[in-house]
Amino acid sequence: MLQANQIAPAFSTPNQDNKVIQLSDYLDTKNVVLYFYPKDDTPGCTIEANDFTKLAAEFAEADTVVLGVSKDSCESHVAFINKFGLKMDLLADTDGSLCAAYDVWREKEKNGIKKMGIVRSTFIINKAGTLEAALYAVSPAGHAQAMLEQVQALN
Repeated sequence: MLQANQIAPAFSTPNQDNKVIQLSDYLDTKNVVLYFYPKDDTPGCTIEANDFTKLAAEFAEADTVVLGVSKDSCESHVAFINKFGLKMDLLADTDGSLCAAYDVWREKEKNGIKKMGIVRSTFIINKAGTLEAALYAVSPAGHAQAMLEQVQALN
């Protein structure tokens, strides 16, 4: 499990447009809210993505970029963005390497059935590349606002 004050694991992952996004793209210029969610266009994931979108201008004012991550394909991300008018890049971690690096790919249990899946988690990475927060098993409702307040406190 990652913790605050650790160096954030580097990543190089395609976004919805198949453009490679790297953590190093933002070092020294932007804070990064990197949030992991289980699946495009599902109820909790839609709530979370819409809430981050509603606050996009405030995140930008706080020198912060929001990046969503799931194991869905670039094409699935494009459909999700278009359906809801989302205002953030969604990273396609189809091989699971980013999920593994941030320790969000875990065994989950629902209705007595155990299976592997993404644990909804969020990481705030400062401009120096250090984790300010590493939050596992977050609830989607109200989460974007709480993350905004944390990044505003960094500036």
